[in-house]
Amino acid sequence: MLEDERARARLLAAVAATERLVLLGDTVELRERPWRQALRAASPMLAALGEALPAGGSIVLVGGNHDHGLLAPALMRRSVAEPAPPALGAESQIEPLVGEPLAHVCAALGADRVQVRYPGVWLRDDVYATHGHHLDRHTTVPTLERIAIGAVARHAGDRAGGPASAEDYEAVLGPVYAWLDAYAATGARVRQGASVAAWRVLRPDTTGAALHRRVRGRALRTGFAGVVAALHRLGLGPLSDDVSIEALRRSALTAIGEVLLRLRIDARFVVFGHTHRAGPLGEDEPGPWRAPTGARLYNCGCWVQEGTLAGGDPESPYRPGFCVRLDDGADPVLVNLLD
Repeated sequence: MLEDERARARLLAAVAATERLVLLGDTVELRERPWRQALRAASPMLAALGEALPAGGSIVLVGGNHDHGLLAPALMRRSVAEPAPPALGAESQIEPLVGEPLAHVCAALGADRVQVRYPGVWLRDDVYATHGHHLDRHTTVPTLERIAIGAVARHAGDRAGGPASAEDYEAVLGPVYAWLDAYAATGARVRQGASVAAWRVLRPDTTGAALHRRVRGRALRTGFAGVVAALHRLGLGPLSDDVSIEALRRSALTAIGEVLLRLRIDARFVVFGHTHRAGPLGEDEPGPWRAPTGARLYNCGCWVQEGTLAGGDPESPYRPGFCVRLDDGADPVLVNLLD
């Protein structure tokens, strides 16, 4: 969306009126082209964000899954450092070395006022923010990435009882991210829309499609249920053959709640992204947006035009332009800068 001049102007105007900008992961897309091309494409917008921020303002950069490669060198250094550094916990400071891609991103933003945090950041004593990609370990929606993560957990050895720390999540998610980044670095394009395209075919039809398409869809869904059952037998679950848009939302909220429990995040409010589904919005029931820890969940959506998931609906929770505003002493507020 930031190739659109109007959208870019709306965002930069909002940044000009803030004291701290939190870029909550997937700031740079590393899965669609080699690193140099990705950084070259992102740098002008990153510089514009840094220039729009008022004097004295700061930027917090949090890693996600599509830009996990920015953090990978620092995480590797942590894994071999002697003596061993403290655990990542809920928030650790990440320091790039000169010449690393992360250093280039920080320089474009204005390195002297950029802080890099992972896996999340405490914005206030009662507000925690994280990209949210660790939820992919628990979601039941069988995306290609989720199946790969299940395979790593099954064959490389997952902690008994499942992950209990950020390092445990990294052990099963990191290899999948590294492969995707390495594949993109060869110049081969990773099909980002593969899971969404599959979802379009498999979801129950509500559009009045032609009879032959409805019959084909039902046949594929029947076969898909068998595939999911086979994945269960291989130990890659738990997975569900329910791929309705409601299941996408419900599974993500349940999964992020599981992450908060396992990482022992004691926050009143938790902001995350990753799933591209902003919320809670006016029509959303509040119950699912309350984590088992008691935290109220906020999803800040994304700035990608989701043609399939949004379906051209101007009121879709998948429409681009959302962000979360956090004022001193106030509850987080979900707003859309493009509405």
